Amino acid sequence: MFALLLFVTAIASTVIYLRTDNDIFALLAVGMWFCCLVWGLVIAHWSIHLLALLALLFIGKPIAVATVSSRER
Repeated sequence: MFALLLFVTAIASTVIYLRTDNDIFALLAVGMWFCCLVWGLVIAHWSIHLLALLALLFIGKPIAVATVSSRER
C-alpha cells in the first residue's frame, strides 16, 4: 500500500512540476521516483527468489536416491 501511495505522489509531483515553475516539485518528484525505483528493485529481487523457491518445492520432481538395499542386488 505504501509503494502505491508513493508512486501516485510521484506522478502528482511530476504533473504539478510540469504545470508550474516551482522547483520544489521537481525535487520532490525526482526524490520520489528514485525511492520508487529502489523499492521496485528490492521487491523484484525478493519476488524472484520466492518464485524460485516455490518452483523448487512444488514443481521439481524428487530425485531417486540409491539406498543400501538396492546396492546389494
